[in-house]
Amino acid sequence: MIEFVYVLCMVTSMLCAGLLLRSYRHNRSRLLMWSSLCFVGLAINNVLLLIDLVLVPGVDLRFLRTGANLIALGLLTYGLIWERN
Repeated sequence: MIEFVYVLCMVTSMLCAGLLLRSYRHNRSRLLMWSSLCFVGLAINNVLLLIDLVLVPGVDLRFLRTGANLIALGLLTYGLIWERN
């Protein structure tokens, strides 16, 4: 059952990233771009989580997952601070 939750979180992150990218192409608001990049990073984190805890439980990918989260949230933070529309 937990595998289903991991996959659902991954699909939700990918869907949010796709919708934000589509909206960015239409409106060209840079905040939408930074938000979509954040959700791409969160989707990568969810893929790594699925690999780490379900597919290959003997391998510790904690540092890769933390790095993906840090980069994703750093992109969003940069966009929120420096992009003034």
